[in-house]
Parts: sequence; C-alpha cells; structure tokens
Amino acid sequence: MPSTISDWVDVRIVSRLDAGEVLGLLDDSAVQGGWQESETLHLYWPSEAWSPDHLMRLRQILRQLDEANEPDIQVQALPHQDWNQLWAESVKPLRVGKRMVVRPSWEPVTLSAGQFEIILDPKQAFGTGHHATTRMLLEWLEDIVQGGESVLDVGTGSGILAMAALRLGAGQAVGLDHDPVAIECAQGYAVLNRFGAELSLHCSELDGLPGPQWFDLVLANLDRQSLCRLASQLAGRTGTRLLVSGLLVDQREEVAAALASAGLYPGRQRESEGWLAVEFLRSESCEGV
Repeated sequence: MPSTISDWVDVRIVSRLDAGEVLGLLDDSAVQGGWQESETLHLYWPSEAWSPDHLMRLRQILRQLDEANEPDIQVQALPHQDWNQLWAESVKPLRVGKRMVVRPSWEPVTLSAGQFEIILDPKQAFGTGHHATTRMLLEWLEDIVQGGESVLDVGTGSGILAMAALRLGAGQAVGLDHDPVAIECAQGYAVLNRFGAELSLHCSELDGLPGPQWFDLVLANLDRQSLCRLASQLAGRTGTRLLVSGLLVDQREEVAAALASAGLYPGRQRESEGWLAVEFLRSESCEGV
C-alpha cells in the first residue's frame, strides 16, 4: 500500500446510472471499489494505477450507457484514512436469506434461533456481501449446501463465500486469490470469526493450488474475462457443481460457451440488479437443469 498522503483517486460521477453496470462495462481490475451515494457514483483507483487513459475510457462507457446526457465527472485525491472511513460508514449489517447476517464488528445485531453471523470490518473493497454478485451466491449457498461438502472459492477476496459455506455445514473450504492483500485480509477475518483448519486460504493462481484435484462445489465470483480464461481449470476442479457470478446479463452466452468447451453446462440462474449468477453442471448430470 502506498504511503503517500494521497493513496487513492476518488472519481465522482453525478448520474442515475447503475453502479454495477458501469463497473461491469468498465471491466478494469485496477478499480478497488464503487458505491452509490444518492445520485453520485464513487469509483476508487489506487493513485499509482490512475491515468488520463482511465478517464477517457470511463467517458466512453458513460456515453455508451446514455448518449443524451454526459454526466459531470470529478476527480480528486483521497488520503488513505479518509478512504477507510468512507467504507466504514457505508457498510451496515446485512441479512442474507433466512439464516445469515454479515456485519461489521461495531454494529451488533440480535440473532434468532438458527441464524449465524459473519463479522467483516471493511479494509478495502473486498466483498462484504452487499454487492449483488456476492449476495446472490450467499443466498444460493443456503439452498444447496447439505452438509460435509468440500468447497473451493476462486477469487475469494474477503473469504466471505468460503466462510458462509462452512457456517452452513460444508466440511472443508479453500479460498484462493492471486492478490496477497486480499488473502491477508481474509486470514484476519478467518481469525476474527474463529475458523480453524477447516478453512484454508492461499495466495495462488488456480493452476498452482495444492490439495485435492476436485471439489464438490466450486464458487467463482469473477469478471467475464477471468471466467473465460479459467474455464478449463474451473471445470477440472469441479466435482459436481460450479456457481459463477460477476456476469452482466449479456455476457452469459460467452461464458457458457467457454465452460461448455470444458464439459460444463448451464443449469439454473439468478438475476439481481442486472447481474447474473449461473449454475454449471457436468454433462452426465441433469440435476437442476
């Protein structure tokens, strides 16, 4: 993390456009977060990753979404501590499905019988469960985890999906991310939530993951390009079911074609706020199709 006083660039877009749609079309791995404040969309880049080219690309995306109205864009430096404070203020307890509550440590909640909580204090924009792509998978896990499954979470970020799967009854979960900062955060969350050897977290690419060849359930909340690039590797790790998220509606067929070439075919799907989560199964299985 840079140590200069202006560690982040806060790009403010005055517009009614959907934050998820803008981020999806932007498809920029350097973006470290985005949130909506009334009619202002905030996007954050690390200061060393920002350039005028990003602004040009952003203007192109905005014109693509709304040719008639070009929104006002403001770019300003944001000290690191202010960034943390903004995220802290934006994250509130989230109830997901019937059993799950995701909350920051400073916001206590009352749990009903059978409910459980996962505590995540926002450190950066690593999934707190509030984004539709993560929330859909959390809801889906409540429906499909029966108990004892092995789970692989590719692009684990905060580790929230792996931790939720374990709380719902999975026997073992592995979280994988190529970003060492994400894994450091996830390891801290694992300790905070009192997970032990049943949860392992690795900073690695998918093809470098040690351990079993396949998992009962594979989760991949990734962008379109990553899902297509990793299609054969994801299929090689999937024993029964792969759940993917992070897709815009019009990206479904491209990802489905890539996974079909690796032997996985789409089953059920869920949609929220313009995003899709899709289940993929092996051709010999008709479960869920």
